[in-house]
Amino acid sequence: MQAGLQMFAGIMIDKRLVWAALYLFGAGVALSSEIQCPLPCFCNASEQSVNCSGVQLSSIPNNLPSNAKSVRFTHNKVKSLGSHQFQGLAHLQELDLCDNILAVIEVEAFVGLQALLSLKLARNHLKIIPVEAFSGLPKLQLLDISDNEILVLLAFTFRDLPSLRCLNASQNDLVFVSHNAFTGLTSLQELYLDGGNLTEVPTNAITQFSELKSLHFYHFGLATLPNFSFYPLGSLKQLVISHWVMLETISVNSLFGLNLTHLTITNCNLSAVPYTPLHHLVYLVRLDLSYNPIAYIYKQLLGDLLRLQEFHLIGGSLLHIELEAFKGLAYFRVLNLSRNYLPTLESGVLHSLETLKVLGLDNNPLKCDCRLLWVVKRKLYLNFGGSLPVCATSDQEQGMSFLDFSEDDTSRLLTCRRPRIRKRKKQEVRVDQGHTVMLYCNAEGDPVPSVTWLDPLLRPLSPVGRLRALPNGSLEVRYAQPQDSGTYVCVASNAAGNDSLRVSLNVRGFPSSPKKLFRLTSWFAAPSATPDASAAQEFAFDVKTLLIAATIGLLSFFSSVCLCFVFMFFWSKSKGRIKHTATIAYVPRSAMSSSNSGNCAETTSRFTMKLL
Repeated sequence: MQAGLQMFAGIMIDKRLVWAALYLFGAGVALSSEIQCPLPCFCNASEQSVNCSGVQLSSIPNNLPSNAKSVRFTHNKVKSLGSHQFQGLAHLQELDLCDNILAVIEVEAFVGLQALLSLKLARNHLKIIPVEAFSGLPKLQLLDISDNEILVLLAFTFRDLPSLRCLNASQNDLVFVSHNAFTGLTSLQELYLDGGNLTEVPTNAITQFSELKSLHFYHFGLATLPNFSFYPLGSLKQLVISHWVMLETISVNSLFGLNLTHLTITNCNLSAVPYTPLHHLVYLVRLDLSYNPIAYIYKQLLGDLLRLQEFHLIGGSLLHIELEAFKGLAYFRVLNLSRNYLPTLESGVLHSLETLKVLGLDNNPLKCDCRLLWVVKRKLYLNFGGSLPVCATSDQEQGMSFLDFSEDDTSRLLTCRRPRIRKRKKQEVRVDQGHTVMLYCNAEGDPVPSVTWLDPLLRPLSPVGRLRALPNGSLEVRYAQPQDSGTYVCVASNAAGNDSLRVSLNVRGFPSSPKKLFRLTSWFAAPSATPDASAAQEFAFDVKTLLIAATIGLLSFFSSVCLCFVFMFFWSKSKGRIKHTATIAYVPRSAMSSSNSGNCAETTSRFTMKLL
């Protein structure tokens, strides 16, 4: 028993010695790390990180731990990086030099950082980056040079970065991008570029990316996005165009060659949805046109975007969305129209109410009537993003969310009044051909009904043309023609129903005029003694008149011929000694006909003429 106790005590003493040895070893490692950590930085031995942020350093310390994996020098006063500045940090994976006053990076400044994955140089004062400044970084995946003062991206600036996946060069003062600036970036998938001073899209520079998935362009000063700006970036899935304050037009083929899933065009000056440039983007899932002065969304023009799920137009100038505007979009689930000028949103604009999951309608001057009743019925299935739509039409309802109405309030307030056309007496309008006539149709209802005119074949009449429907509900027929006669139908409709009125139009044509016939009688016929008024007028000629006319004609002809011979005589005398005879060969028509039929025997007459 005593021997067992002694053995147990020995084992406990041995364990204590082991733990003491381990403690001393750990303390030694920590002490060693603390000794290697440069002042006034902070080092974490377990994470192998060095934090030198905000300690007013003006240069990079030379005694950085060789086993460090992460080094931060943010918010200091480092002005330059010399060649081989970080030699010996073979294990470094993350280097952060943001928020300094860095203005110069020498060639091969980062040589030796074989394991570096992330390099951040944002918010400094770099104006130009020399070629080979990033050499020696074979594994670098993230490079952030945003928010500097870079003016030019030289050719082959990034050629030594074959593994780079993300390049952020936004918020710079670029005036020129070389066609070969991005040569060597064979693995790049994300590019952020600022073009506030560029005069064109650097198409030749960016179209060499075979693996690019996301492209972000900011602050370009172009009014039109040119055709084929991104061709042939076939792998591109996300395109962001933001803060192009002058951009008004998206050219028809500007997005040609792209198979985008996400398209963002925000903070620009588009006044209409670019329907035509978008129609081939059949894989598009998300479309964001926020902060553009777009006032209308027209019907059935987005139907080609079969896979579209999200449409965002925040902070626009939307006044009206036509019915069936999103028809054909069977997967549509997010509609964000916050901060616009919409008075309502009718259920008819959507392809299906069941698929919609997110609806943004806040900060719109909504008129609470029956057109919004569908939103109340589906409020349990919709996400409003924390901002509920409110009424803005009357003192009683203003500032209230109609989603919080009780059942009685809903049935009392969210109502509409069916249209009614005033003066329902049948109208018959008569007008002479060539005159302009107006057909009137005055309707009332709540909400204000829209008026549509149908022609006698029951086809809708457009606001343009000789027969046009005016915004005030009238129909104008300009320069009326007999074929315009018929019965026109005025249809007034709103969310509560419709009403119609028929108007008859009769256009009187011009009276027909009798046609006068003219006829020449035979030259030798005697004039009629009793001409008939209805008969054709006759002109008579006698032999004497005919002879006088023939004599005058012959005299004129021979005078002209004589004059020509006199002229040729004096002209030939002025040319000196010339040949005064000429032989003229004449082939009769019969001979020509025989020749054409294959007869080789031709009869030719010859005449000799002597010139005086």
